[in-house]
Amino acid sequence: MKQVYIVMGVSGVGKTTIGKLLAERLQLPFYDADDFHSADNVFKMREGIPLRDEEREDWLELLAENIQKWHKKEGAVLACSALKEQYRQRLSSIPEKYITWIFLHSGYDVIYKRIADRKGHYFKPDLLQSQYDILEEPGTAVHVDVQATEEEIIEEIMEKVSSHKHNSEIGLIGLGVMGKSLALNFASKGVAISVFNRQVEGVEVDIARNFALEHKEIYDFPWFDDLEAFVRSLHRPRNLFLMVNAGKAVDMVIDSLLPFLEEGDLIIDGGNSHYKDTELREKYLAEKGLHFMGAGISGGEEGALKGPSIMPGGPAEAYERVGELLEKIAAKDKQGKACCTYIGPGGAGHFVKMLHNGIEYGEMQLIAETYHFLKFSKNLQPNEIASLFEEWNKEMQSFLLEISVDILRKKEDDEFLIDKVLDAAKQKGTGGWSTNAALELGVAFDTITAAVMARNISGKKEERVEASVLYGKFEKKGASEKLDQDGLFKAYQAASIINHAIGFELLSEASKTYDWQLNLSEIARIWTNGCIIRSAFMERLAGIFKEHSENLLMNEEISRELKENRKHLVNVVSSALQSNCSMPVMSAAANYFLSFVSAQSSANMIQAQRDSFGAHTYERTDKPRGEYFHSHWSSEDETI
Repeated sequence: MKQVYIVMGVSGVGKTTIGKLLAERLQLPFYDADDFHSADNVFKMREGIPLRDEEREDWLELLAENIQKWHKKEGAVLACSALKEQYRQRLSSIPEKYITWIFLHSGYDVIYKRIADRKGHYFKPDLLQSQYDILEEPGTAVHVDVQATEEEIIEEIMEKVSSHKHNSEIGLIGLGVMGKSLALNFASKGVAISVFNRQVEGVEVDIARNFALEHKEIYDFPWFDDLEAFVRSLHRPRNLFLMVNAGKAVDMVIDSLLPFLEEGDLIIDGGNSHYKDTELREKYLAEKGLHFMGAGISGGEEGALKGPSIMPGGPAEAYERVGELLEKIAAKDKQGKACCTYIGPGGAGHFVKMLHNGIEYGEMQLIAETYHFLKFSKNLQPNEIASLFEEWNKEMQSFLLEISVDILRKKEDDEFLIDKVLDAAKQKGTGGWSTNAALELGVAFDTITAAVMARNISGKKEERVEASVLYGKFEKKGASEKLDQDGLFKAYQAASIINHAIGFELLSEASKTYDWQLNLSEIARIWTNGCIIRSAFMERLAGIFKEHSENLLMNEEISRELKENRKHLVNVVSSALQSNCSMPVMSAAANYFLSFVSAQSSANMIQAQRDSFGAHTYERTDKPRGEYFHSHWSSEDETI
């Protein structure tokens, strides 16, 4: 079976001339599609009458039959306009990998002049506009601008043909901000990638086409708004990467893909889907002989472009197939290793990404309320707080602290921009999902839950304004007190450690419950670069979890720090509350820590209350664990 090269484009781009030169270079026979037209078609074109689609039917059928013959014999080079995708589909009568499309093109004025200067050809210059009007640029072709010498054009074709992959290694669906950045990241790493975006009139129009054209000087993106053609452009077994909104959109895309997929094809969901949805989709597609992976991606637009942290979960054999591609685009840790690792089966990848976002919620709120305390209780200006955060970050090396410094220094019209930002935050779902997961798994989740709830209450802006009028302004008692900067820093450090400990404790419990066998050290390692919660502390955690897989607060190294810093944590929380400043996450961190290190908690009263009103029974301190008792609390010490 031999290769067939089809040189296409509007009339006047030089299809015949370049086609013959290419055939000579490749030592293949050359054919001109115009020679296969019927006499009637040729007559109409000589008279300047554009052909209708139905008049091209027999011509396309004849060409398709000949392409099959050439493919079986010695191959060929064919010069053919093939201006519409439907024409190209008709001509694709042999497997896609055996056809190379070469699209010759240039500006309208350039080609018009060529045709006007051409002698003895039946194609009239006035017909050119009609060809540009119906031209649908091919996504999978080798694109060559013909404003060069014939020799230069041939050399460019040969170079691109030799490197051009007729089938992409991966196909990306969804060219939003993250999708575009990931596509560019793949292409920059030498990964052959096709891109698709739906076409919705008045909403999403020519997204894929415009993206490819915008970057055509650097990358040759095969682009599509036709799903079947997009799927055909991929290597078998196919790898499809979804970058669409979580929820129904994922299921809609999957359902639209199914008619075109084959056994062994793989769909990767790179969005923030719920881990239980991911597990359901994996089972559903496995019944159809298809693989499905949920891959969490962190890093935002810049991370997606330059190197994100990637958390793929699902079938291990699927990761073996695409792991190398994902690791190519991932950020690198300090040892140069990709910040991407196989997380575990089922929904493990999306669970870990969800928890990453939960820790992120806590860290963001911790910084926000520290800023708020300094600004409104200590009367520091944003630039002063920025300088303090900058000093702290010499040790913390936190991405979130780093961007907070930039935020606090940003001015607009000589005023700090932060002061113009409305104090009403939103949450997309992952924070709330992680809180629900903690409830289901029975894990205390104080700091992250507090961060989620802080966003919820911030959203009640109008109601809060009314409440402030009702209750009046509180006196800022802490404003006159001298700020203990070192104590505040140590309190911030302690709260951050506790927030991370809470997050990793949920990971540990989920791993046991779902039998995911999560590697906490590896998870911390891939969070050392590319992701939003990267920091020097995360690098420490990667090492700590290599030796210590239990609750982080039981680690000797961590316990020494918290023993030293807990008084600062309590003092700052106390100072903030006395100055009428809310610090939900720092308070939650202090409460969690004090509860965790208390040998005697208040839960004995809870158990007694439950037994009193509901006969739920209780255990006793003077009896072995596992023995349960019920008492009649309103009478004299009667115990059953």
